Amino acid sequence: MQIQSLQLKDFRNYSHADIEFDSGINLVLGENAQGKTSLLEAIYLCSVGKSARTSKEKELIKSGCDKALIQSWVKSNHLDKVSIAVDKVLKKTVSINSMPILRIGELMGVCSCVLFSPDEMNIIKDGPSERRRFMDIALSQMSKAYFYTLQGYNRILAQRNKLLKSGRVAENDLIVWDMQLVKEGCKIAKNRHGFLQRLENLAKARHAQLSDNKEDLVLSYDGYDASDLARLQSQFEKSLMNDRERDIKHGYTHSGVHKDDIAIAINNIDVRTYGSQGQQRTTVLSLKLAQIDLMQDMYGQKPILLLDDVLSELDHNRCKKLLEFCHGCQTIITATHIEKDLVDSMNKYSIFDVSSGKVARK
Repeated sequence: MQIQSLQLKDFRNYSHADIEFDSGINLVLGENAQGKTSLLEAIYLCSVGKSARTSKEKELIKSGCDKALIQSWVKSNHLDKVSIAVDKVLKKTVSINSMPILRIGELMGVCSCVLFSPDEMNIIKDGPSERRRFMDIALSQMSKAYFYTLQGYNRILAQRNKLLKSGRVAENDLIVWDMQLVKEGCKIAKNRHGFLQRLENLAKARHAQLSDNKEDLVLSYDGYDASDLARLQSQFEKSLMNDRERDIKHGYTHSGVHKDDIAIAINNIDVRTYGSQGQQRTTVLSLKLAQIDLMQDMYGQKPILLLDDVLSELDHNRCKKLLEFCHGCQTIITATHIEKDLVDSMNKYSIFDVSSGKVARK
């Protein structure tokens, strides 16, 4: 999969931009605060329908303007045009091949990409919600059905919590919501468990390469036992029942797949708590590269790899290994500068200069 071109109008600090990317490595160079990260943000937006940087979509609109337009042409088995319009007043609209989509799930898989930026370190450093987010985004790009199941679960959870907060809770009412929560939650846990099993084998191999075989990475699903569906359902139902009094007292749902986590260890040490900065960074990179491997195994093509200011965060050896991986995968790399020997190690690449919201191919 590759993005052939990207057009921006009144997006972030861009009045207008029209960029044609090459199928190999694309280096986007420029000083800080010139608009490099915004290019990756626009591509990511075309992938999942949301920004990776903000939940306030009006921030995407250039100062002094009323709306922004992002368009990308993406080639996989065929060519698709993705258009996203963000308006200060009207609701955001998303179109595929000029046809508006009613559900954002229809966008999943059209422009599949994997993003690695300094903010992605939150997967390791922050709480379980960041690790669930990593799983959910990856699974949603691979399965529209998973995306809709997750949406359904979150709606049911919100309704159950609303009832709990009302102070007028009848046990029969909770049982109705519990049955629905268990049904959708079991599907989510089963999918996450299977995803993590497949991902671990690939991430383990990538991590060994990046650490010169000095570190052994182990991932495990920290939640309900999803290896047996009947056991999973029983565990979920029991936990909801056991927490019922506590849920009513505090006004929210304490048990469910919205509390699950990923346990991550290197050489039997919990990386989330005790890992060094270098180990944590290498772990996130291993997860992202493994995600690309997994998507290629499933669909026969690699997603687009977006690397935002990553090379400055890695030592020279890991930079070279990362760039070796990039061959055969359309990669867009942002940086303030890149060392000459790293550039020389690339077989095929293009360079773009970004300055004050303007992009020029060198």
